[in-house]
Amino acid sequence: MTSPALSALNALLDAESTRRYPNVPVPYIPKSKMKDTSANSLTQCILKWLRVNGHQAERINTQGRRMDQTRVVTDCLGYKRQIGSVKWCPGTGTRGSADISAVMNGRAVKIEVKWGKDKISADQIKYAESVTKAGGVYVVARTFQGFWEWYNANIQ
Repeated sequence: MTSPALSALNALLDAESTRRYPNVPVPYIPKSKMKDTSANSLTQCILKWLRVNGHQAERINTQGRRMDQTRVVTDCLGYKRQIGSVKWCPGTGTRGSADISAVMNGRAVKIEVKWGKDKISADQIKYAESVTKAGGVYVVARTFQGFWEWYNANIQ
């Protein structure tokens, strides 16, 4: 059973699809089936909700990346072997940065997505304090229903 928030999101996305594709008969437009069953799907729900409602929103990735510098070479006897190494290049973002950065009604809003037993780190607490001190809004979203209720109470 889906929550009222997910039902509202799916209805909004269906209406948006109907508007974007006016020449396609409604029965042939696929129905939206958004769910918040993982951190990634919750993040996607929030991003789609914000964008469809006319806000600017983007996902922030601060993880860094893996640099694979390996290659396979053939030695003088004809044997193939792998040389080189794999290195980790740390991200250049601010430590503790929120998962979603958005602008809602002219105000900066940072949204941290936490799923299951995830907890906020010390760096994320410092980041939240710096955002609120600068006049922005910092929100922790654990479910789409919770985010939707916050949105309806504070933004709409």
